[in-house]
Amino acid sequence: MRITSIRVYADTSVFGGVFDPEFERASREFFDEVRSRRFRLVISAPVRDELARAPAQVRELLSDMAEYVEAVEATVEAVALRRAYLDAGVVSSRYATDALHVAVATVTGCEVIVSWNFRHIVNFERIPMYNKINAVNGYNPIAIYSPLEVLADEEG
Repeated sequence: MRITSIRVYADTSVFGGVFDPEFERASREFFDEVRSRRFRLVISAPVRDELARAPAQVRELLSDMAEYVEAVEATVEAVALRRAYLDAGVVSSRYATDALHVAVATVTGCEVIVSWNFRHIVNFERIPMYNKINAVNGYNPIAIYSPLEVLADEEG
C-alpha cells in the first residue's frame, strides 16, 4: 500500500482533455485518481494562466480540483532550465511554454508529468533530450506520460 501520493504535474491539455471526446475517458480517470489521493496534482503559474483563458467548463474543473492542487511557481531556476532546453534545441523558442512546463515540474521535484501534447512534451525523441539536459544541470530525470499511461490497472 502506497503511503505517499505520487507528485504529478499536469499541463493545461489534461484539463481540456476532460472535454475532448478523444481524451475524455483517460482524463476523467486521471482526475478520479487525484481525488482518491493516488496522485498529488501539481500545477504551475503558467498552467493557471493558460486555464484562465480556457472555456468556462475547463475553469470550473480547475476550481473543483482546488483542494487537491499543489500550486508551484516558475522560479528563476525553472526559467534557466527552460533556457537550457531551448539552447539545446529540445524545442524551439516558439514552444517555450511547453519547455517551461517540463522545467517547472523538474525543478519542483515532480516524479511525473502528464500531458496530451505529443509533439513537444510526450514525445519519444524529446523525453531523453529533456532528461539529458536535466542531468547536465544537476536535476533528476522526470517521467513523461499521457494520462492514459499512468492510470491504475484493474489490479492496481
